[in-house]
Amino acid sequence: MAEYDVIVIGAGPGGYVAAIRCAQLGLRTACVEGRETLGGTCLNVGCIPSKALLHASHQLHEAQHNFAAMGLNADSPTVDWAKMLSYKDDVIGQNTKGIEFLFKKNKIDWLKGWATIPEAGKVSVDGETYGAKNIIIASGSVPASVPGADVTVDEKTVVTSTGALELSEIPKKMIVIGAGVIGLEMGSVYARLGAEVEVIEYLDAITPGMDAEVQRALQKLLTRQGLKFTMGAAVSKVDVADGKASVTYKLRKDDSDHTSDADVVLVATGRKPLTDGLGLETLGVELTDRGQIKTDTHWQTTVKGIYAIGDAIIGPMLAHKAEDEGMACAEVIAGKHGHVNYGVIPGVIYTWPEVASVGKTEADLKDEGRAYKVGKFSFMGNGRAKAVFAGDGFVKILVDKETDRILGCHIIGPSAGDLIHEVCVTMEYGGSAEDLALTCHAHPTFSEAVREAALACGDGAIHA
Repeated sequence: MAEYDVIVIGAGPGGYVAAIRCAQLGLRTACVEGRETLGGTCLNVGCIPSKALLHASHQLHEAQHNFAAMGLNADSPTVDWAKMLSYKDDVIGQNTKGIEFLFKKNKIDWLKGWATIPEAGKVSVDGETYGAKNIIIASGSVPASVPGADVTVDEKTVVTSTGALELSEIPKKMIVIGAGVIGLEMGSVYARLGAEVEVIEYLDAITPGMDAEVQRALQKLLTRQGLKFTMGAAVSKVDVADGKASVTYKLRKDDSDHTSDADVVLVATGRKPLTDGLGLETLGVELTDRGQIKTDTHWQTTVKGIYAIGDAIIGPMLAHKAEDEGMACAEVIAGKHGHVNYGVIPGVIYTWPEVASVGKTEADLKDEGRAYKVGKFSFMGNGRAKAVFAGDGFVKILVDKETDRILGCHIIGPSAGDLIHEVCVTMEYGGSAEDLALTCHAHPTFSEAVREAALACGDGAIHA
């Protein structure tokens, strides 16, 4: 029986990063993965392919709406859907092969198959048993169903995010159930490609947990781009006949029943931990009521020597959160001090414009009874943004009223997912809005809007 210091179960962002960090720290490491390629949901059917389609469809949108104003002739651009899917697949291949190269470089054994844990210190993969002083569960998550509704996913007419990346053709109409990150991103892709897109959401606001002002601005901008929103609607069932779907829902405000028809229905009501088949109940590994694995502050489960990270445990289901936990967990196992600052984990939505946030929202601070100030700056005051037709949106920075320490930041605008990180770094070091305001930012860049918002926390922005 082969023996390892660490066996990682799952080769998604959390798992493969944990495996690489373990190997870097001198631990004999193996990683179990049943897919034909490494990278997990993110690289194969999630973050990476969706961003490829978002990028491609955004180029089409630019050609249709902005090229002429810049003196570029692109009359009636067309979409070769098969070629676009091929481009997306090429992007996936480049990334997954890159992880395979990193495994070989770091001498990590890829145990191909699906894992069970028959007992602490052992992992079974397709009938072969391996010894492990430590086990890290990084099994990820799968799409969740629509709560209380009769919905059968066939990945053709009624699809999850996985099926939405492989449609045989661009639908004339798509209904998206759920106005979270996945629903809005994929809805944006197909709206740009010419589909009529209706988003049906149970709550009264999109992107639950986001800053309320950002929620309103994003919904307004997406509506302008052609997405239709039906809010406060509880879906009860989805019927499929002759390759078409009919969605039945009830409006919560008046209990009225409605139906809406579409060629494709995307179920985007979130994700749930994937722990089935690991044998956790027999081992005595405790789970939460939501099926998440319980861990302590060092990512160890209720069974000694078994750890868990990423989507399988409590916290936001984000690839970069899993990566941070993977590195930190590896360091703990190696006898070092692993650390994750959960207060400074950014979230990003890759619509156009992008949305990014970190730290507290105004609602959070009001609930805490904390005195705060708001510094805000519109991208309409940013020269670079106006030059590239990206003046929609704003930067909002929240600071402690007494100390000026940054408590949160919310951005809707161009490159928001990149801009948020200078705020993250400032927060990691306990910095203030003044620290950002006193830092020279290159001109002309989108990042100047962040500095202006920081200035607005003090005497005022210059270009507002």
